[in-house]
Amino acid sequence: MIIWVTGANGFIGRHLVRVLADRGNRVHGIGHGAIGEAERHRIGLEHWLNGEIDAANLNALAERAGLPSTIFHLAGGSSVGLSIAQPFEDFSRTVTSTARLLEWLRGAARDCRVIVASSAAVYGAGHAGAIAVDAATLPMSPYGQHKLIMEQLCRSYAVTFGLQSTVARLFSIYGPNLRKQLPWDICSRLQAGDRRLVLGGTGAEVRDWTDVRDVARLLTAIDGKPQSEAFQVINAGSGLGTTVARVAARIAECWGGTISVQFSGIVRAGDPTSLLSDDAMPRTLPFDWKIQVEQGLADYVSWFKDQIR
Repeated sequence: MIIWVTGANGFIGRHLVRVLADRGNRVHGIGHGAIGEAERHRIGLEHWLNGEIDAANLNALAERAGLPSTIFHLAGGSSVGLSIAQPFEDFSRTVTSTARLLEWLRGAARDCRVIVASSAAVYGAGHAGAIAVDAATLPMSPYGQHKLIMEQLCRSYAVTFGLQSTVARLFSIYGPNLRKQLPWDICSRLQAGDRRLVLGGTGAEVRDWTDVRDVARLLTAIDGKPQSEAFQVINAGSGLGTTVARVAARIAECWGGTISVQFSGIVRAGDPTSLLSDDAMPRTLPFDWKIQVEQGLADYVSWFKDQIR
């Protein structure tokens, strides 16, 4: 099968490309960043187009790679903080790129299925316990708002033009090659010699932590199941919650030595206290989460230390 991945050079994209290629698919990518020939072959990309997602570049990729049967749309904003600092840039990355992709598909590849990476940030605050996919969406940040607009665009093109799309709402993804967010920040401070960590928030915040290697498998499993309706949304989370305090403590344990972890009590704008998926949809694929948080964080610390040797 011919598969395209937008944002294939990103954190999730590189893991997903490798899984897809290992399963015999011809994988092609478009997005930002240069990828050398050797690196492109290593991660499993046949073609890489470094550029904006627009009609001209999509046509160019189609000429080189052929029309896709599935597009995994991973391109878009990836940070709550950056969306607050630069909201229009986040809008362009998430909403504008999606609108251009859908409009190109409407004219050039209506039979192509789109699997779209959205975020649990669309749910916002006020959800206690596991969140069902039909729960209220009340985003707290431009990042979450823009992901929700992206979803609505997909729904519109499905209802009006019959373009098949599946939205996967991702939760707290970590794992090898992640170079931002909490695990990276903690490891970077420990590497710098800081042994008395003071982190933002209360530590009681609950997140559904999922290893990127499992997430890549889940996205592939979604593509493997026929879609019964033109538009569908799934929660791409495990249903298992872990507090930020426990994540920080586990990273400290795996790092080794005497490390104290405290919390400032200052909650960052746009951060809900709990984002925990129900696990109803992944169980119907079927799909099983193989990497538990304790092991995944240990693997992450090992990966980080390997990078600095």
